[in-house]
Amino acid sequence: MNREALFCDGTGDYVCPAEPEINEKVVLRFRTAHNDVDEVKLHIGEQEYPMWKTRTNGEFDFYEIEYQLGEDILRYCFEIKQGAEICFYSRYGITGKKENYYDFIISPGFKTPEWAKGAVMYQIFVDRFYNGDPTNDVEDNEYIYIGAPSRKVKDWNQAPEAMDIRNFYGGDLQGVLDKLDYLQDLGVEVIYFNPLFVSPSNHKYDIQDYDYIDPHYGKIVVDDGEVLPAGAKDNIHATKYQQRTGDIRNLEASNQLFIKLVEEMHKRGMRVILDGVFNHCGSFNKWMDRERIYEPQPDYPKGAYVSKESPYNSFFLFHDARNELWPYNGTYDGWWGHDTLPKLDYEDSPQLEQYIMDIGRKWVSPPYNVDGWRLDVAADLGFSNEYNHIFWKRFRKEVKDANPDAIILAEHYGDPQDWLQGDEWDSVMNYDAFMEPLTWFLTGMEKHSDEYRPDLCGNADNFVGAMRHFMASMLTPSLQVAMNELSNHDHSRFLTRTNHKAGRVAQLGTEAAEKDVNKAILREAVIMQMTWIGAPTIYYGDEAGLCGFTDPDNRRTFPWGNEDKELQAFHKEVIRIHKEEKPLKKGSIKLLASDENLLAYGRFEADEQIVVVVNNSDELRTVTVPVWYAGVEMEGRMKRLIYSYENGYTTEYDEYIVQDGEIVLNMGSHSAIVLKPAEALRLMP
Repeated sequence: MNREALFCDGTGDYVCPAEPEINEKVVLRFRTAHNDVDEVKLHIGEQEYPMWKTRTNGEFDFYEIEYQLGEDILRYCFEIKQGAEICFYSRYGITGKKENYYDFIISPGFKTPEWAKGAVMYQIFVDRFYNGDPTNDVEDNEYIYIGAPSRKVKDWNQAPEAMDIRNFYGGDLQGVLDKLDYLQDLGVEVIYFNPLFVSPSNHKYDIQDYDYIDPHYGKIVVDDGEVLPAGAKDNIHATKYQQRTGDIRNLEASNQLFIKLVEEMHKRGMRVILDGVFNHCGSFNKWMDRERIYEPQPDYPKGAYVSKESPYNSFFLFHDARNELWPYNGTYDGWWGHDTLPKLDYEDSPQLEQYIMDIGRKWVSPPYNVDGWRLDVAADLGFSNEYNHIFWKRFRKEVKDANPDAIILAEHYGDPQDWLQGDEWDSVMNYDAFMEPLTWFLTGMEKHSDEYRPDLCGNADNFVGAMRHFMASMLTPSLQVAMNELSNHDHSRFLTRTNHKAGRVAQLGTEAAEKDVNKAILREAVIMQMTWIGAPTIYYGDEAGLCGFTDPDNRRTFPWGNEDKELQAFHKEVIRIHKEEKPLKKGSIKLLASDENLLAYGRFEADEQIVVVVNNSDELRTVTVPVWYAGVEMEGRMKRLIYSYENGYTTEYDEYIVQDGEIVLNMGSHSAIVLKPAEALRLMP
C-alpha cells in the first residue's frame, strides 16, 4: 500500500458541503493511490460503513459515502485495507490503530465567515502606528497612573522605556485613516486593532469605558480642563483628563471618527476586528472609579470603589464588604492580583453579563459595523470553567444574531478544543499550531526570546509532530480563519528572534534586538506564513524591518521614512501570491518531504496545486520533492512564483522539470521557494 498517497481532511474537496447544516446530508471522500487498496471503510464510533470508489483522477482513486447528519457533532476516521495490511487515517494522519483523539470532526451548523478564510490580516497597536492628529495627544502630567504622571514622548523614533505603560507617542485613528493607501497597497484585507476604548494606558487592556473610542485616539472637541498641579498624588484634580475622557461631546465625536474609518475601510474592501477585553476592566473604569476620575463629574453614577450604593457594586467581587470600608474600598478582586485590573464578577451580576452582551452586539451593528471580535484572555473570564462556557456560548449567539458575518477569535494558550466545538469561538490566535512550532523550527528561539534551543532549530520532526497534534485541536473552518502570526504585542519581534540572543531589553538593551538578525530567515517565515492554512497576520512594522525584544520593546513606533523598502516589497509580492492562488485560501495541506532544516509541503484544491520548499540550513542543498502527492501530474513542468535566498529574493520566471512525479531543486542557504504547475504549451494546429 502506498501510504503517502492516502489523504483526507475537512476541506470542501473531502467534505461536501464543507460546512454542513444541522440534519443535512454530507458526502465524505477519501483518496488513495490508483488501484492500490482493496477496501476503504468509514468508522463512526463502533459502526463501520463500506465506501465506494466513485472516480479516478490521475494517479488517485477517490472513495465516497453519503451520511445523514443530525444535530450532534460527528466524529469519524477511516480504515484502509490491502491484503493483510490495515491502517487507519485521522486528522493526525496514518496510524496503526484507531486514535479517537484525532478523529475528524464535523459540527453541524458551524461555519466561519467566508471573508476571513485565509484573509491577510494586519495588527495595529494604535499609539505606535502613526500620529495623524496632534491635537488629541496625551499631555505631560495629564493624569497619574501607577504612581507617576502620563508623559508625551516627543521623539517618534525613541525606543520604549522599561515602564512604558503611561508614555504616549501620539498614534491615533486619524493616523490609520492617513495610511489606508499604504495598507491597501501592501495587500491588507483585515485590520485587527489592539483595544481602542477609553483607557489610561497605551495598550488599553485596562478599559475605562466600553461604550466609547478613547478621544486620545479619536477626536477632542472640548478641551478646557487643566493638567495636574505639581506634586499631585491622585486624579481628583485631573480636570483635563476628566473632560477629555468623560465629556459626552468628546466621546461622541470619537465614535463618529471611528464610524468614518470603518466606512472608508469597507469601501476599500477591508474588514475591522476589535479587541474585546471582558475578563477584567481597569481601575479607571467608570463602574469602579478607583482613580476617582468620575467622582467629581455629576453626569456619572458613583463607582463601586467610591460608594457601596453604586449601581455597579455587583460587577466586582469585594473580599471585605463591610459598610465601614466605603468610601474607597480597595478589597476588590484583581486579575492576577493587580488592583489596576479589577476582575469582572459575572456570576453575581446578570446586569453585568447583559451589559457586555450589549457591547458585543453594539460594535458589530450599525452604525459601527465592525466585522468581529478578538477576545483577550478569553479562557480566564468568570470564576469557573462552567460559567466561562455558558458566557461564550451566549456571546456567540448574541454577536452572530446581530451580525452573522462577524468573526470571534480568542487569545488562548494551550489546547482550545473545549471552546472550538462550533458553539463558542470561531478560532484562536494560533500559538500552538503556528507561531511556536514555526519559531522553534526556523530560529530555535522561544517566542519571548527567553530561551535558545539549538536542538529545536531545524528540527523538522518536532515541527511536524507539533503541527499535526495541535492542528488536530481545531475543526477545519477554525483552522482556515486562525490568526497565524510571527510577532505580536506580547512577544518579541520575529526578526529579533533570528539573532539567537536570549533575554529581554532590560538585560540586553535595545540595540541588541537589531544586531546579527537574519532577514533571509524572516523571509522564509513570511513565505510559510502566507502559504500555510489560516489567516496570515502581520504585526505592524514587521514588514518594514522592525525589531524588538518582548514587551514593551516590541511596541516600537512604525519607522516611517526609515522602512526596509526591500522587505516591504517582498511582503507585497508574497501577499499578492497568497491572494491570487486559490489553494492558499481554503485548500488542503500535505507534507511532502522533511529532513533536518528542510520542509516541503503542498497546498491543493480541485485541480490547482502550490508547492513550497524551505531550506533553513546555511548550506546549499539538492532536494528531491515528490510533488505528485499534492496532485501535480507525474510528468510536466512547474514554474517559480517566488524564490527567497540569503541575499534577497526574485520573482523572475523560471521552470523546473517534473519527472516520475518528482522535482529536483538546488536550494541555496536560508531559502524558500513557491511553485505551481506551468500551463501546458498549446501546439498550433
